[in-house]
Amino acid sequence: MEDQLGSLRPGHLFVVSAPSGTGKTTLVQRLVTRVPGIVMSRSYTSRPPRVGEVDGVDYNFISAQRFTEMVKADAFLEWATVFGYCYGTSAADTDAHRRAGRDVVLVIDVQGAAQVRNRTGDVVSIFVMPPSYQELKHRLWRRSNVGDSEGQLQRRLDIARHEVETRTVYDYGVVNDDLDRCVNSLECIVMAERARILAVADQMTDIARTFSE
Repeated sequence: MEDQLGSLRPGHLFVVSAPSGTGKTTLVQRLVTRVPGIVMSRSYTSRPPRVGEVDGVDYNFISAQRFTEMVKADAFLEWATVFGYCYGTSAADTDAHRRAGRDVVLVIDVQGAAQVRNRTGDVVSIFVMPPSYQELKHRLWRRSNVGDSEGQLQRRLDIARHEVETRTVYDYGVVNDDLDRCVNSLECIVMAERARILAVADQMTDIARTFSE
């Protein structure tokens, strides 16, 4: 993103994690429509597209063999196997966005978030909590028409119990009990990180020089 003097700073890297069914993807999709200069990373996956999903829009759909080749080439910033399929974030795609000054949001699970934290020290992590276990269960059952069996839904709930225990290692936490209010909270986090003194140090130094001219 360009500051008011025209210099370009590297974009921030944000990670958003939440149990399946919490609504993290919807939240980030709304966030990027409201905040200029921020993009949602598009993951690579070995799973087949669901009804209505478009390759290159929702995900980059690739074969399991191609995914394995990318893992061996260290092409992923993070990757994980989730419910039998592989998901990963391209390191090159992420770096390209950030070099262009765009902030990037990764919508990934807790496994992927841990990998990103271990690989890079400048990530801002956000954990999204559902209002309650019962509400999460209700949301998962309500969307069960996507093809999940009863056993798969219960497995998601069991994994969610573990995932919420990791919330304390994240930088920020928000509760998705109201969609608009939660998006507002995410927007505030992004704007606060953009205003950190280290993020604007070069811009402020350039401005300070004008006081001595």
